[in-house]
Amino acid sequence: SEANIMGAAVGMALAGLRPVVEMRVVDFALCAMDEIVNQAAKNRFMFGGQGRVPLVARLPIGIWSASAAQHSQSLEAWFAHLPGVAVVCPATPQDNFSLFHAALESGDPVIYMEHKALWSLQAEVDEGVVVPLGRAHTLRQGHDLTIVTWSRGVGACLQALELDSLRGMSIDLIDLRTLWPWDQSAVFESASRTGRLLVVHEAVQVAGFGAEVAARAAEETGCRVARLGAPRIPVGYAQVLEDESRLSPQKIAAAVHKILTTTPETPQ
Repeated sequence: SEANIMGAAVGMALAGLRPVVEMRVVDFALCAMDEIVNQAAKNRFMFGGQGRVPLVARLPIGIWSASAAQHSQSLEAWFAHLPGVAVVCPATPQDNFSLFHAALESGDPVIYMEHKALWSLQAEVDEGVVVPLGRAHTLRQGHDLTIVTWSRGVGACLQALELDSLRGMSIDLIDLRTLWPWDQSAVFESASRTGRLLVVHEAVQVAGFGAEVAARAAEETGCRVARLGAPRIPVGYAQVLEDESRLSPQKIAAAVHKILTTTPETPQ
Protein backbone atom coordinates (compact mmCIF):
# COMPACT_ATOMS: atom_id res chain seq x y z
CA SER A 1 0.00 0.00 0.00
CA GLU A 2 3.00 2.34 -0.33
CA ALA A 3 1.44 4.41 -3.13
CA ASN A 4 -1.70 4.89 -1.03
CA ILE A 5 0.30 5.80 2.09
CA MET A 6 2.42 8.39 0.28
CA GLY A 7 -0.50 9.79 -1.71
CA ALA A 8 -2.54 10.25 1.46
CA ALA A 9 0.42 12.02 3.09
CA VAL A 10 0.74 14.44 0.17
CA GLY A 11 -2.94 15.31 0.54
CA MET A 12 -2.55 15.76 4.30
CA ALA A 13 0.41 18.09 3.77
CA LEU A 14 -1.49 20.17 1.20
CA ALA A 15 -4.34 20.43 3.71
CA GLY A 16 -2.01 21.99 6.30
CA LEU A 17 -0.72 19.03 8.30
CA ARG A 18 2.90 17.89 8.63
CA PRO A 19 2.77 14.12 8.15
CA VAL A 20 5.65 11.74 8.78
CA VAL A 21 5.47 8.97 6.20
CA GLU A 22 6.80 5.56 7.26
CA MET A 23 8.00 3.45 4.34
CA ARG A 24 10.02 1.10 6.59
CA VAL A 25 12.89 0.86 4.06
CA VAL A 26 13.74 2.74 0.86
CA ASP A 27 13.32 -0.49 -1.13
CA PHE A 28 9.57 -0.47 -0.38
CA ALA A 29 9.23 3.18 -1.39
CA LEU A 30 9.80 2.22 -5.01
CA CYS A 31 6.08 1.43 -5.12
CA ALA A 32 5.37 5.08 -4.29
CA MET A 33 7.76 6.85 -6.66
CA ASP A 34 5.06 8.65 -8.65
CA GLU A 35 3.64 10.22 -5.49
CA ILE A 36 7.14 11.28 -4.38
CA VAL A 37 8.57 12.40 -7.73
CA ASN A 38 5.55 13.85 -9.51
CA GLN A 39 3.38 15.02 -6.63
CA ALA A 40 5.32 15.84 -3.44
CA ALA A 41 8.44 17.21 -5.12
CA LYS A 42 6.75 19.28 -7.84
CA ASN A 43 3.57 20.71 -6.31
CA ARG A 44 5.04 23.94 -4.96
CA PHE A 45 6.70 24.72 -8.30
CA MET A 46 3.86 23.73 -10.60
CA PHE A 47 1.22 25.73 -8.70
CA GLY A 48 3.25 28.86 -8.07
CA GLY A 49 3.65 28.28 -4.35
CA GLN A 50 -0.08 28.06 -3.66
CA GLY A 51 0.46 24.66 -2.10
CA ARG A 52 3.25 23.35 0.12
CA VAL A 53 4.04 19.73 0.92
CA PRO A 54 5.81 19.78 4.31
CA LEU A 55 6.04 16.03 4.77
CA VAL A 56 8.91 13.91 6.08
CA ALA A 57 9.33 10.56 4.33
CA ARG A 58 11.38 7.99 6.23
CA LEU A 59 13.15 5.90 3.59
CA PRO A 60 15.96 4.02 5.41
CA ILE A 61 18.93 3.02 3.26
CA GLY A 62 21.80 0.58 3.32
CA ILE A 63 22.73 -3.04 3.74
CA TRP A 64 20.47 -4.92 6.13
CA SER A 65 22.45 -8.02 7.07
CA ALA A 66 21.23 -11.25 5.43
CA SER A 67 18.35 -9.39 3.78
CA ALA A 68 19.57 -9.71 0.19
CA ALA A 69 19.13 -7.55 -2.88
CA GLN A 70 15.57 -6.25 -2.38
CA HIS A 71 16.10 -4.98 1.18
CA SER A 72 19.65 -3.59 1.15
CA GLN A 73 19.75 -0.75 -1.36
CA SER A 74 21.34 2.68 -0.93
CA LEU A 75 19.38 4.92 -3.28
CA GLU A 76 20.12 8.35 -1.85
CA ALA A 77 21.51 9.58 -5.19
CA TRP A 78 18.07 9.07 -6.80
CA PHE A 79 16.52 11.59 -4.46
CA ALA A 80 19.45 14.04 -4.43
CA HIS A 81 18.89 14.19 -8.20
CA LEU A 82 15.23 15.14 -7.69
CA PRO A 83 14.45 18.89 -7.62
CA GLY A 84 12.03 19.92 -4.90
CA VAL A 85 13.09 17.72 -1.98
CA ALA A 86 15.73 17.84 0.74
CA VAL A 87 17.72 14.66 1.47
CA VAL A 88 18.95 13.85 4.98
CA CYS A 89 21.37 11.03 5.93
CA PRO A 90 22.18 11.12 9.68
CA ALA A 91 24.98 9.03 11.17
CA THR A 92 24.67 9.53 14.94
CA PRO A 93 21.87 9.58 17.54
CA GLN A 94 22.44 13.30 18.12
CA ASP A 95 22.20 14.14 14.44
CA ASN A 96 19.20 11.86 14.05
CA PHE A 97 17.39 13.79 16.79
CA SER A 98 18.42 17.26 15.63
CA LEU A 99 18.04 16.68 11.89
CA PHE A 100 14.63 15.06 12.33
CA HIS A 101 13.42 18.20 14.09
CA ALA A 102 14.92 20.32 11.30
CA ALA A 103 13.10 18.16 8.75
CA LEU A 104 9.80 18.57 10.60
CA GLU A 105 10.23 22.34 10.55
CA SER A 106 10.99 22.47 6.83
CA GLY A 107 8.21 23.77 4.64
CA ASP A 108 9.04 21.33 1.86
CA PRO A 109 9.21 17.54 1.48
CA VAL A 110 12.21 15.92 3.15
CA ILE A 111 13.51 12.46 2.24
CA TYR A 112 14.85 11.19 5.56
CA MET A 113 17.29 8.31 5.06
CA GLU A 114 18.71 6.81 8.22
CA HIS A 115 20.78 3.65 7.77
CA LYS A 116 19.12 0.34 8.64
CA ALA A 117 22.26 -0.90 10.41
CA LEU A 118 22.23 2.18 12.69
CA TRP A 119 18.73 1.60 14.09
CA SER A 120 20.15 -0.05 17.22
CA LEU A 121 22.71 2.70 17.89
CA GLN A 122 22.01 4.45 21.19
CA ALA A 123 23.49 7.48 22.94
CA GLU A 124 22.42 10.42 25.07
CA VAL A 125 21.28 13.43 23.04
CA ASP A 126 21.12 17.11 23.87
CA GLU A 127 17.63 18.29 22.93
CA GLY A 128 18.88 21.86 22.70
CA VAL A 129 21.34 21.19 19.87
CA VAL A 130 20.12 22.65 16.59
CA VAL A 131 21.49 21.20 13.34
CA PRO A 132 20.16 23.00 10.26
CA LEU A 133 19.77 21.22 6.96
CA GLY A 134 22.80 21.75 4.73
CA ARG A 135 25.54 22.02 7.35
CA ALA A 136 28.29 19.40 7.46
CA HIS A 137 30.20 18.25 10.54
CA THR A 138 33.99 18.03 10.56
CA LEU A 139 34.97 15.15 12.85
CA ARG A 140 38.75 15.17 12.28
CA GLN A 141 41.07 17.88 11.00
CA GLY A 142 44.23 17.38 8.98
CA HIS A 143 46.21 18.64 6.00
CA ASP A 144 47.07 15.60 3.83
CA LEU A 145 43.64 14.44 2.62
CA THR A 146 39.94 15.26 2.86
CA ILE A 147 37.49 12.38 3.30
CA VAL A 148 33.81 13.16 2.72
CA THR A 149 31.18 10.62 3.74
CA TRP A 150 27.74 10.23 5.34
CA SER A 151 25.47 7.72 7.07
CA ARG A 152 27.18 4.41 7.93
CA GLY A 153 30.29 5.60 6.10
CA VAL A 154 31.07 7.88 9.05
CA GLY A 155 31.57 5.03 11.51
CA ALA A 156 33.49 2.98 8.97
CA CYS A 157 35.86 5.90 8.27
CA LEU A 158 36.42 6.54 11.98
CA GLN A 159 37.31 2.85 12.40
CA ALA A 160 39.68 3.06 9.43
CA LEU A 161 41.51 6.03 10.94
CA GLU A 162 42.27 3.88 13.99
CA LEU A 163 44.02 1.20 11.92
CA ASP A 164 47.78 0.97 12.31
CA SER A 165 48.20 1.54 8.57
CA LEU A 166 46.65 5.02 8.85
CA ARG A 167 48.11 6.11 12.17
CA GLY A 168 49.97 9.38 11.91
CA MET A 169 48.20 10.49 8.75
CA SER A 170 46.71 13.96 8.86
CA ILE A 171 43.17 13.68 7.50
CA ASP A 172 40.10 15.91 7.41
CA LEU A 173 36.97 13.80 7.94
CA ILE A 174 33.68 15.47 6.97
CA ASP A 175 30.20 14.05 7.57
CA LEU A 176 27.87 15.78 5.08
CA ARG A 177 24.76 14.91 7.16
CA THR A 178 22.48 16.20 4.38
CA LEU A 179 22.99 15.44 0.69
CA TRP A 180 20.65 18.19 -0.44
CA PRO A 181 21.38 20.84 0.34
CA TRP A 182 25.00 19.82 0.89
CA ASP A 183 27.69 21.92 2.53
CA GLN A 184 29.79 22.84 -0.47
CA SER A 185 31.71 25.58 1.33
CA ALA A 186 32.99 23.16 4.01
CA VAL A 187 34.10 20.62 1.40
CA PHE A 188 35.71 23.19 -0.90
CA GLU A 189 37.61 24.84 1.96
CA SER A 190 39.00 21.52 3.10
CA ALA A 191 39.81 20.22 -0.40
CA SER A 192 41.57 23.50 -1.24
CA ARG A 193 43.74 23.09 1.84
CA THR A 194 44.59 19.39 1.48
CA GLY A 195 44.66 19.17 -2.31
CA ARG A 196 43.14 15.66 -2.25
CA LEU A 197 39.58 14.43 -1.81
CA LEU A 198 38.25 10.91 -1.22
CA VAL A 199 34.47 10.42 -1.16
CA VAL A 200 33.26 7.29 0.64
CA HIS A 201 29.76 5.80 0.50
CA GLU A 202 28.06 2.42 0.75
CA ALA A 203 25.93 3.04 -2.33
CA VAL A 204 26.99 1.70 -5.71
CA GLN A 205 29.92 3.84 -6.85
CA VAL A 206 28.64 4.22 -10.43
CA ALA A 207 26.62 7.47 -10.58
CA GLY A 208 26.53 7.67 -6.78
CA PHE A 209 26.29 11.04 -5.03
CA GLY A 210 30.04 10.86 -4.46
CA ALA A 211 30.47 11.62 -8.16
CA GLU A 212 28.67 14.95 -7.68
CA VAL A 213 30.84 15.87 -4.69
CA ALA A 214 34.04 14.89 -6.49
CA ALA A 215 33.13 16.74 -9.69
CA ARG A 216 32.12 19.96 -7.94
CA ALA A 217 35.23 19.93 -5.74
CA ALA A 218 37.49 19.35 -8.74
CA GLU A 219 35.81 22.17 -10.66
CA GLU A 220 36.07 24.62 -7.78
CA THR A 221 39.44 23.75 -6.25
CA GLY A 222 41.41 21.68 -8.78
CA CYS A 223 42.03 19.02 -6.13
CA ARG A 224 42.75 15.39 -6.93
CA VAL A 225 39.64 13.26 -6.42
CA ALA A 226 38.88 9.61 -5.81
CA ARG A 227 35.75 7.65 -4.89
CA LEU A 228 35.07 4.51 -2.89
CA GLY A 229 31.69 2.85 -3.21
CA ALA A 230 30.13 -0.52 -3.80
CA PRO A 231 30.58 -2.44 -7.06
CA ARG A 232 27.65 -2.31 -9.49
CA ILE A 233 26.12 -5.57 -8.32
CA PRO A 234 23.00 -6.46 -6.33
CA VAL A 235 23.70 -7.05 -2.63
CA GLY A 236 24.05 -10.80 -2.12
CA TYR A 237 22.37 -12.89 0.56
CA ALA A 238 25.41 -15.05 1.35
CA GLN A 239 27.84 -13.34 3.73
CA VAL A 240 30.75 -13.61 1.30
CA LEU A 241 28.67 -11.86 -1.39
CA GLU A 242 27.26 -9.26 0.98
CA ASP A 243 30.80 -8.35 2.04
CA GLU A 244 31.63 -7.45 -1.55
CA SER A 245 29.13 -4.59 -1.32
CA ARG A 246 29.84 -3.56 2.27
CA LEU A 247 32.19 -0.76 3.30
CA SER A 248 35.02 -1.86 5.57
CA PRO A 249 37.82 -0.02 7.37
CA GLN A 250 40.32 -2.05 5.33
CA LYS A 251 38.80 -0.96 2.00
CA ILE A 252 38.83 2.66 3.16
CA ALA A 253 42.46 2.42 4.29
CA ALA A 254 43.46 0.98 0.92
CA ALA A 255 41.71 3.85 -0.90
CA VAL A 256 43.43 6.39 1.35
CA HIS A 257 46.87 4.90 0.62
CA LYS A 258 46.15 4.83 -3.10
CA ILE A 259 45.25 8.52 -3.42
CA LEU A 260 48.12 9.58 -1.16
CA THR A 261 50.80 7.53 -2.90
CA THR A 262 49.79 7.60 -6.57
CA THR A 263 51.43 10.35 -8.59
CA PRO A 264 49.24 11.86 -11.31
CA GLU A 265 50.45 11.26 -14.85
CA THR A 266 51.93 14.27 -16.60
CA PRO A 267 49.93 15.17 -19.75
CA GLN A 268 51.82 14.47 -22.96
